[in-house]
Amino acid sequence: MNSQPEAAAPGSATVATPIIIIDDDPKLCELIGDYLAPLGYDVASANTGTDGLEMVLAGDYHAVILDVMLPGMDGFEVLKAIRHQSNVPVLMLTGRGDEADRVVGLEIGADDYLPKTFSTRELLARLRAVMRRTQSKTDAGSATEIEANLTNGALMISPGSRTAALGDVPLKLTSLEFDLLLSLARARGRVKSREQILDDVAGRDYEVFDRSIDVHVSALRQKLGDDPKAPTFIQTIRSVGYMMIKQ
Repeated sequence: MNSQPEAAAPGSATVATPIIIIDDDPKLCELIGDYLAPLGYDVASANTGTDGLEMVLAGDYHAVILDVMLPGMDGFEVLKAIRHQSNVPVLMLTGRGDEADRVVGLEIGADDYLPKTFSTRELLARLRAVMRRTQSKTDAGSATEIEANLTNGALMISPGSRTAALGDVPLKLTSLEFDLLLSLARARGRVKSREQILDDVAGRDYEVFDRSIDVHVSALRQKLGDDPKAPTFIQTIRSVGYMMIKQ
């Protein structure tokens, strides 16, 4: 991992943003902390899931960087416990390449995941993105609703409250999953490329060829009960992107 920090963003706040890294590798925690500190982050760390969970629930962190593979209490268990009490943004780190593992994390409340082959610039981009989406969600909750609810068959999406339901059942979506669903619903019946979707949900903080959007779509489909081979809501357009099917 390249630990050379970049310059702090112009106009960044003088008060450091508190975040926590939960990883069993103290050296990695130190490297990430050394990289992020000059960029305006106050970085705490824990090396076990139990210690990390206690610190998260007792503290006031703006984001959590959470490893999947932890001794004793693994990252998934820590994430479940966090989500019972907090909506703090969680960026999961995984050394495993299995898409199923990543989908599990997203389904139980992770805001994003990052393979442990990451560069520091990508870590920073994704950290900023999950924190920005959470802030946007908070701002939207206190703002006057200016966009009408969207419906598509049994699916109802409320942009103002950032909620969605399938029939009478509320959908438990991460901030990114909601933005993804809203992006497709606004273009119902029209194909959206991965680049267009990424621009909608993450802006310029993500590389345009980032294939992680496919993992998020897979997690969203599972929450919708949508079979990709016979989709009701989200259709894959080969080599292009995705489309919300008109009901």
